[in-house]
Amino acid sequence: MFRLAIFNLKDIIKYLFCLVSVMVIIYVANRYFFSHKSEEKLIDIAKVLEKQATALIDTQYPQIKEVKSKAEQNIISHESTEEMEDDLKQNFLISLINTQLGIAEADLDNHEYEENVASNLDEENKNDKNISTDNENSTSGNTENIKTDVETNVVTKNPLSDAYTDLYGNVKIKNETSYSLSDDILNPAGLSINTKDILIFHTHTCESYTSSESYPYTPTGSYRTTDLNYSVARVGDELENCLKSYGFNVRHNKTYHDYPAYTGSYNRSLATVQNLLNENGCDIIIDLHRDAIGSRPDYAPTVKIGDEYAAQIMFVMGSNGGGLYHPNWSSNLKFAVKLQQVSNEMYPGLFKPIILRNSRYNQHLGKAACIIEVGSTGNTLDQTLVSMKYLAAIFQKAFPNS
Repeated sequence: MFRLAIFNLKDIIKYLFCLVSVMVIIYVANRYFFSHKSEEKLIDIAKVLEKQATALIDTQYPQIKEVKSKAEQNIISHESTEEMEDDLKQNFLISLINTQLGIAEADLDNHEYEENVASNLDEENKNDKNISTDNENSTSGNTENIKTDVETNVVTKNPLSDAYTDLYGNVKIKNETSYSLSDDILNPAGLSINTKDILIFHTHTCESYTSSESYPYTPTGSYRTTDLNYSVARVGDELENCLKSYGFNVRHNKTYHDYPAYTGSYNRSLATVQNLLNENGCDIIIDLHRDAIGSRPDYAPTVKIGDEYAAQIMFVMGSNGGGLYHPNWSSNLKFAVKLQQVSNEMYPGLFKPIILRNSRYNQHLGKAACIIEVGSTGNTLDQTLVSMKYLAAIFQKAFPNS
């Protein structure tokens, strides 16, 4: 089920006229002001035009305005404002095209761009050298002595509010969509997926953590590094090995999708995952991230499990609330609910509330596709690696016949 914005022909003509007018003004201003070397005046006109264009888009698609408002309050985690605005603007255009042409369920999600990305992958990626099998830099993934009957307490020093809107059993959900979350949408009892095979990848491969004595590194950006031994890709290695120790079949792809450019990361990771799925299908698809809530150095969501300190984990789930084709979102959400139910029984507090958003995050590719954010900028890599052995134990308890 999806929602589409309805536009009539007069509206389209009006917007096209505005667009052409803006282009003419820019062209005239460019010819006149550059010839007079008055760059400051040109910038002033550009700012005015930008405000007018932004106002027009915000009026027709108010979700963008809401995103900006939230960003100003510093409460957006995981996505940068720029990337979320791009997604919403894309939804706006797709809704317009679908309405006028009657292509209600067509997935018009930058296919030409995806094909270009796929065809231009470098030789290393074409040869799948970024898919690890036996990782030299990973720990053994030994989960034989993991404890399941230990006390668990949240010990975050500078906590942020973990607000939620819905409570389903022991699972908290922060619903940022307009959907009413019924039992039909949330109940994992009817979930039918292949739980044996798991694919792990990273849309933001360079996300990293606070340097520690055990894992010191030189950042190549704000809590970012291209060194896969210290980025979230290292966390993926740990999860891979721990899951394999329980008998799961795991593929871990460590292709860079946010380097050298951050914008467009989701388009690039979409092409990568589609290629991997063409080789071997898979239902459980994990996009492993590090939370990016304001890049705060003092925010380290942490839970103490027995004598160990682990970074808290959070599901970020997409939907078709923005208008993009996404028939799997309820199935994906059921999968997240299932794992979090088990986690809250075994290690209460390890998971933060599930966040459900209008954006799709490429989760239409699988029946159990999800974003899992491990810790935040204030956590150390040590803490995230601890989290992965417990997350693997949760997988084993939730899907024991895998």
